[in-house]
Amino acid sequence: MAEGAVEHGLFHQVADAVAGMVDPGLGRLRATPRRWGLKAWFDDDECPREHYEAQVLGVRHVPEATVLAIEVGFHAEHPSEADNDDALAPLLAAAPALRRELGDDLVIGPFLGRASWRRASEVWIDPDLSDPELCFELADRLGAYLMAVEPRRR
Repeated sequence: MAEGAVEHGLFHQVADAVAGMVDPGLGRLRATPRRWGLKAWFDDDECPREHYEAQVLGVRHVPEATVLAIEVGFHAEHPSEADNDDALAPLLAAAPALRRELGDDLVIGPFLGRASWRRASEVWIDPDLSDPELCFELADRLGAYLMAVEPRRR
C-alpha cells in the first residue's frame, strides 16, 4: 500500500538523476518535473506529443491499485489515433528486443485513461512514496526507457 505523500521535489530529483544516466549521443535531454510527474524528451524546446513520463496515476486509471500507481515509459499523445499508432509501430516491431531489455512489465498499446493515445510503459502498483530510494528507482527505469526506446524510434 502506498504511504506518505508525493514530495514536491520527488520528480525534480528524478529529473536530476536521470540527466546523468542518459547517453548524450541521443541528444539534449529536456525535462519538466511537476508535483505528480515528470515529462522528458530530446532536443525540442517544448515538450512534443511523443515523450517519456514518470507519473502518479489514481485508481480510476489503474483499478488494480488500492491507492495509486506510478507509470514509467513512453507516450504518444497526438490528437489523431492514426498518428499515435504510427509512433508506436517501430516499438511494436521491436517488442521482443524491448522486452529483453526492459522486462515483461512493458506494455505496448493503449494509453491509461485515453483510448486514442498510446504507450510503451510499465505500471508500479501501490508504491511506497515515502521510500527514500524511490527517486533513484524511478530515474533508473526512466533512463532505461529513454535508452532502449529512443534509438528504435529514430
